[in-house]
Amino acid sequence: MTRAKKTYTREFKLDAIHMAEAGDRTIAEIERDLGLGQGQIYHWKEQFDAEGVEAFPGKGHLPPQEERIRRLEREIEILRQERDILKKAITIFSQTSTRP
Repeated sequence: MTRAKKTYTREFKLDAIHMAEAGDRTIAEIERDLGLGQGQIYHWKEQFDAEGVEAFPGKGHLPPQEERIRRLEREIEILRQERDILKKAITIFSQTSTRP
């Protein structure tokens, strides 16, 4: 039987980080009280420190930079397909114009 992966909201993660930074309790105590795995708050804090306000974009969402790259790659693929179609059309039209 597989365990379902728990997902947490951005606000929950930020609140957990702020609780840990407050220093009233140890991080291990906070993780136990919140039902988190050992080291989860450390992981979230590292991610927040590295990405800043772009951290924790949400399920199915990419950070703005990655979303832009994804959109551009999709545009490139469409342009390649259009180019290939035009190449085939040129080949077809050039063959029919040479026939008497």
